[in-house]
This record gives sequence, C-alpha cells and structure tokens, in this order.
Amino acid sequence: MGVIAETENVRPKNLGVRHAQTFLCFLAMTLAYSMRVNISMAIVDMTDVTKDDHFDWSYSVQSTILSSFFWGYVMLMLPSGELAKRFGGKVLITISISVNSLMSLLLPTGAYLGGWQFVCACRVLQGMTQAFLFPSMHHLVSQWIPLEEKGRLSGIIYGGTQLGVALQLIVSGFLASAWGWKSIFYTNGILGALWTAAYLIFGSASPEQSKRISQEELKYIQTSLGRVGKQKKHPTPWMKIITCFPFWATVVAHCGQNWGFFTLMTEMPTYMAKVLGVDLKRNGVFSSLPYLSMYLLSYPFGATTDLIIRRHWGPALALIGLSYAPEGNMVFAVAMLTVTVGINAGHFSGYMLTLIDLAPNFSSSLMAISNFFSNITSLIAPLVCGIIIQDETDPMEWRKVFFLASAIYFCTNLCYILFTTSNQQPWNKPEENDSG
Repeated sequence: MGVIAETENVRPKNLGVRHAQTFLCFLAMTLAYSMRVNISMAIVDMTDVTKDDHFDWSYSVQSTILSSFFWGYVMLMLPSGELAKRFGGKVLITISISVNSLMSLLLPTGAYLGGWQFVCACRVLQGMTQAFLFPSMHHLVSQWIPLEEKGRLSGIIYGGTQLGVALQLIVSGFLASAWGWKSIFYTNGILGALWTAAYLIFGSASPEQSKRISQEELKYIQTSLGRVGKQKKHPTPWMKIITCFPFWATVVAHCGQNWGFFTLMTEMPTYMAKVLGVDLKRNGVFSSLPYLSMYLLSYPFGATTDLIIRRHWGPALALIGLSYAPEGNMVFAVAMLTVTVGINAGHFSGYMLTLIDLAPNFSSSLMAISNFFSNITSLIAPLVCGIIIQDETDPMEWRKVFFLASAIYFCTNLCYILFTTSNQQPWNKPEENDSG
C-alpha cells in the first residue's frame, strides 16, 4: 500500500514521454500485423485471370506463399526472448519494422524477376524479423509502463495487432482497385520507413536512456516498477517445464487456436472472392469485420467470457455454421466469420493467462515455448488448405477446411479443459523448494 500511495503522489498529471512511447509501440504493432497479412489480399489480385499481367500460380503455390512467413517466424522464435534480454527492445523492434518495410518495397519487382520463390524469400525474412516483435514489446512494456497503468497502456499497444489486420484488409481492397496490388506493398513499405525514422529519433529503450523525460516522470516510473536494489533472478527450470503436463495441455490449446485463427486470416480473402464472388473492395471491408470485432471485444471479453472464451466453444460452432453458408449469401457468411474471429479475442483471457498463472517467474519462457509450437501450426494450416482445395470455387472443398478447423478447435479445447490448471506450480519458486 505504501508503494502505491507514493506513486500516486508523484504521478504526473499531464501526458508524458511514456505515452509517446506507448503510441510509437502501438504503431509498430499495427504496422507489423499489417505487413503480416498484406499478402492475403494482394494475392487475390495477383492471381486474377482477368488481368493481363497476372501470375499463373496454382492454389498449392499460393498456399506455400501464404505459409512462408511462418517458416521464418518459427526459426527465431525460441532465441528471440534471449536476444531481447541481451540487446534490448528498441534495437530489435527497429530491425523488425525496418526489414519488413524493405521487403515490402522489394517484393513487387522481385515477384516479376524471381517468381513465387522470391516472394517466399521476402516473406521468410519478414517472418524471421517479426519473431522479435513480442519479446521486444514485452521488454519495452516492462521498462516503460508503470504498474498502475499497465493494463490500459499495454492494452492499447497489443490492440494494434487486430487493428493492423483490420485496417490492412480494408485499405488493400481500395488500393488494389485504384492502383493495382503493387500499391499495397509500397504503402506498407513507406509507412514502415517513416515509423522507423520517427522511432530512431523519438524512441528510447528505457526511461533512464530517454533525453526527453522529466525527472518527475522518471521517478514515477522507477518507483512504480520497484527499480531499487538488485532484482533476484532464478535459473529457468527446464526439466520441470518439460515434464509439466498442465503446461503442455495449454500449449495444445494455443496450437488449436492458432490453426483456426490463421486458417481464416490467410484464406478468408480467397474464399470471399472465389466462393462468394465478392469484388476486391468489398472483400477487404468484409474480411476486416471479424478483426474489428476482435479488437473491440478483446477488452470486455477479458472480464465477461470465462464460460465461452476459456473453453473456446464459440469458434468451433461458428465455423461449422460458416461451412454451410448458402452460396452467394454474404450476410450469413460474414456474420459467421465475424463471430468466429471475434470470439478468438478470448484467448487473451484464456490460455494466455494460464501461462502466467502456472509460473509467473518464468512466464516469458513458457510463452516462448508455447508460441514456438503454436506457430508451427500456423505454418502447416495454409499448406493443408492447399492440399485439400483443388478447386477454389467449390464450396464442398472449403467445407472440409472449415470442418477440419472446427474439429481441431473442439479437440484441443477438450484437452485444455481436462488437463490444464491455473494453480501455480511448485517449481515457480525454486528457493522455497530448496529450503523445504
């Protein structure tokens, strides 16, 4: 109580440097996820047979391109946490956004010169550097955000992920219709370059390194975060983690959520174009609605949806409904897609919190492992879609994709319900075990 009272007394009344850092980090997450998903809309226009300069890529090739981002993402997932601790958040987040921007600028020309293989290479590099994204952001949040404001300010930062997807899908349709698919990548690249320049000038790895922060705000942050004395660190109990059954049940749930979420994220624009016959502008708007719903629902779901969200029943049922969407019935299909993706907002209050509940002292290590395995499913899901779907216009083949995702949702959720727990594990506090 004494610490809280003290920080309340010294808390600056006006907006400060920490708010500027929050805004820059929010923009970074928004841009990163925009560049993560831009190929999903662009590839619809790139392979449009009515265009003279279209690419004659089979659906399996398109699925390979859509999954290639995750090849690189998985490669550096495990070491990214250690790299963030060693080099700090500012360096890695700058590398992530700048490399993604450069690849976006190179991709249109490279696609004509190097074919789909060059496109995959660009996406792999983007994925590799985006592996730094969450560890870097976690590090920056831990340095900049006072405990009294962590929920609100970190929520703003991480909300950029869903907003980035939604805005990208909306804007891409209009950009491609007006100036062609190349403009999607050029826009992302230019915005990313502008952000990089701004962050190099105004961004800072920590309050202590900032040249613009006031002594009042610096003291407020330091006091709130308890930066007095040396913080005790424990070696990671890898064997305890590996043999923790509730942890692996949570990993399974994470994998199931990623399968369904990224199946829709990568395949939705193609489904809308080929099965529902939606033109590119409306495609982007309709495809964005689920992510806008996820962005808006991520806040209230954290407090009100234990029954639905922590058990993941909603996405599976909605996907089954989507698989039976009447051909050409866009209202029904978009409604099911919106429910499916919107309910996924609950993963912030489901398995994501379980990873913290199990072992708060080692939650970053648990998250790195879980994220590694879950993103392997993100890599596999589009490839499986490419194997299942031979005719992109056949609703029956898409129905198989949606039923598979529903089954995975159901089975992984069942594993989570039966075998995980939110009880803190004994190995979370090694010194207590040693003394006992």
